[in-house]
Amino acid sequence: MQKLVQYIVEKLVDNPEAVEVSVVDGPRSVSYEISVADEDLGKVIGRGGRIANALRTIVRSVPTEDGRRHSVEISS
Repeated sequence: MQKLVQYIVEKLVDNPEAVEVSVVDGPRSVSYEISVADEDLGKVIGRGGRIANALRTIVRSVPTEDGRRHSVEISS
């Protein structure tokens, strides 16, 4: 899943080298923390948060074997 998130975000931004996706494992959830360059933050969030919400929907739609929830956090 981390590679999929990284691939999608790299295609959205102007500076794909600055994209970093880290995984934070918790007992009940897995969080994907996306870090992009300051000038690309708006491209990842999108107008009204549409792109960010679509990315969150993609991540949540993947079934998990262990029943943990998946989430996405975006920062610059």
